[in-house]
Amino acid sequence: MLVFATQNNHKLKEVNKILREALHTQDLTVISALDAGITEEIPETGNTLDSNACQKAHFVFDHTGENCFADDTGLEVDALNGEPGVYSARYAGESKSSEDNIDKLLLNLEGIENRKARFRTVICLIWDREEYLFEGVVEGKILMERHGVEGFGYDPVFQPDGYTETFAQMSLDLKNQISHRGRATQKLIDFLKHKIK
Repeated sequence: MLVFATQNNHKLKEVNKILREALHTQDLTVISALDAGITEEIPETGNTLDSNACQKAHFVFDHTGENCFADDTGLEVDALNGEPGVYSARYAGESKSSEDNIDKLLLNLEGIENRKARFRTVICLIWDREEYLFEGVVEGKILMERHGVEGFGYDPVFQPDGYTETFAQMSLDLKNQISHRGRATQKLIDFLKHKIK
């Protein structure tokens, strides 16, 4: 059993499917923190993606004693000195509104030519009491306006390098193949392949 430090059932189902298919096993069951008996909010007060992911994973491990993992993701914009970064989800306030976050980002980039940015995901895994980190990065740029309706968060304004579409215009399959989360998850899968026989 592996506990995923999330309360988001949609995310949990997606990860369960990816891991089972990639590892060719039904023996690995991924459950949510809620299913593992954690009802309180999982803290994430770190000032880096790494520290947030590790804080969440250690919180779950301390409460369950089970192998577990957590992730944290941020959008880092060069012209904004890496903002919104670790504050990506609440860039425009604690309401965590994607639309408000995009509006604030576009406003802060008004008149700026350098639109280079990257999405970065860090996964912290605690396996047999040892901590492991996996990172996925995708480089790209922030467009002047929204394009596409798929995905979530900053997807409508983020165009990955080498593509003419934003994440919000891509099929989920293509996005998962090239995305930061997809890349970090693949590293997690490669690690687990050696651990689960």
